[in-house]
Amino acid sequence: MAKKQAEVIGWREWVGLPDFGIAAIKAKVDTGARTSALHAYYVTPFEKDGKPWVRFGLHPLQQDSLTCIECEAPVKDVRQVTDSGGHSEERVVIETCLRINGLEMPIEVTLTDRENMRFRMLLGRSALKKGFWVDSSKSFLLGGSKDQPLMSAL
Repeated sequence: MAKKQAEVIGWREWVGLPDFGIAAIKAKVDTGARTSALHAYYVTPFEKDGKPWVRFGLHPLQQDSLTCIECEAPVKDVRQVTDSGGHSEERVVIETCLRINGLEMPIEVTLTDRENMRFRMLLGRSALKKGFWVDSSKSFLLGGSKDQPLMSAL
């Protein structure tokens, strides 16, 4: 049986997060980051059925703090993460479904405030090892645009 050829993606791509009803969010593909990161302007832990969960707010569009999505997910882990500037912070880790180029796969995502960053999501190398190569000279190789609907029909 032949191994599937890796998909080439650009340094930024439109991806979906169907667990949260997000059809399109612009992500920076970051091979320097192990785990993917998602913007959360607040993170509130709570218990559900005796297990740790987290509720968080997401502004999915850059330079738009009016569009808000309230999300909930089970907590997978809490980890110390060091950013590219050398700053370390404790972050909640969740697992969610990533949709990219019609494929859906579970990925781990840390939640952090990315309000002042250019991208609301970083796609780290753990997600990329599922069959993607990055061409850092290209953008949006998989298509999509800011014109596609932000929210999918639930």
